[in-house]
Amino acid sequence: MMTSVDTDLLRVLADPLRLRIVTLLAHETLCTTHLVEETGARQTNLSNHLRVLREAGIVETEPCGRFTYYKLRPDVIASLAGQFADLAETARATAESDLRRSCP
Repeated sequence: MMTSVDTDLLRVLADPLRLRIVTLLAHETLCTTHLVEETGARQTNLSNHLRVLREAGIVETEPCGRFTYYKLRPDVIASLAGQFADLAETARATAESDLRRSCP
């Protein structure tokens, strides 16, 4: 049985600014203005990163007047964490059984 991890999601989260945004949103729902203040990123750059996170399904938007709030989708993060937990369990079982291929 092959255990795999969502590589597309990993690529999205591998960017330091996107990971910072996700970390901030784990603590509270924020609008773009708050995220600019917290990260120091330019608004256009931040908007591009938020679009990538939204398209990947990691964050969702919540309109509030003329502002858009961003909220983390914890189920997506939990799913990725579960994939890593499965991978670790597979590695643990392999280490215990000393499973290895013989060299030709």
